[in-house]
Amino acid sequence: MSNPAGSPRKPKPLRRGSRIAYFAPASPPADPADMQMGILELRRLGFDVVAAHEFLPSGYFAAPAEQRLEGFLGALRNPEFDALVALRGGYGSTYLLDSLRPDDLVVPKCVIGYSDLTALETFLWQQCRWVTFYGPMLSAGFDHGPNDLRGFDDESFLNAISNINGNWSLNLRGESLAPGEAEGVLLGGCLTMLQTSLGTPWEIETAGAILLLEDTHLRPYQVDRALMHLKQAGKFARARAIILGEFPDSEPSTPGSPTVRAVCKHVLTPLGIPVVYGASVGHAERAMLTIPLGIHARLRTTGEGTLEFLEPAVKD
Repeated sequence: MSNPAGSPRKPKPLRRGSRIAYFAPASPPADPADMQMGILELRRLGFDVVAAHEFLPSGYFAAPAEQRLEGFLGALRNPEFDALVALRGGYGSTYLLDSLRPDDLVVPKCVIGYSDLTALETFLWQQCRWVTFYGPMLSAGFDHGPNDLRGFDDESFLNAISNINGNWSLNLRGESLAPGEAEGVLLGGCLTMLQTSLGTPWEIETAGAILLLEDTHLRPYQVDRALMHLKQAGKFARARAIILGEFPDSEPSTPGSPTVRAVCKHVLTPLGIPVVYGASVGHAERAMLTIPLGIHARLRTTGEGTLEFLEPAVKD
């Protein structure tokens, strides 16, 4: 395995009655009603849900950076909290990274979210080897309920956070751009956030990885530029396979111009590794799958693409 040294550090599984703290490392809720719907959904699943900190919106941030940082660290340190789920993405998680220290992150807990949360999840993997969960948030997934448009896939969520045996698989609901089969460590997340990790101390290392890349509201040329940046930075040179999301709201500005799918095919298929496009991950218009980051998996690109998890993401 080519990833930097260090075994993955897995959180404890979540079960009915586990207490989940919601935190806002980035933007405030667009609509407080969405947040309440997300809380109700997690409670329906059997979890106790509490706030990690107060929200005092300041511009496009949910609170000043110091308060967002303390809310995150406080929830990690509080023995009464079993997991953390993000309120939403937006922008702002990168402000926390300069103040995070691996020595402060001793006991891993389930950290759940996507989009801007990629910054935290990348840091936690690169600096601490924490397994995290690329999945729904209170106001972005849970609020729309299970197995519904813009909602979340409940089976993959519950398997990811509670299955201690591994040996489960997902239909990615995509299509093959480049056929094949590969094994590797699942890493990645939001394309824009991964690109902006380049040059930082927590720059994502992709050697030996099945790399997840997804985003939203990007023109095809912007996706092209980000992919080329990652390619020229060497991030595809030793990757084992790539899973691409749906890239919603990313239509070309000029009719007849290349689509995001065409751009991905053009840039990525010459790599000679398996590639699946259109998976229902992250910014998805269908029910969002939950993908554990930091564990071994096997990707098969036949049909709609199958991701088989070769180890559990949690352990007692």
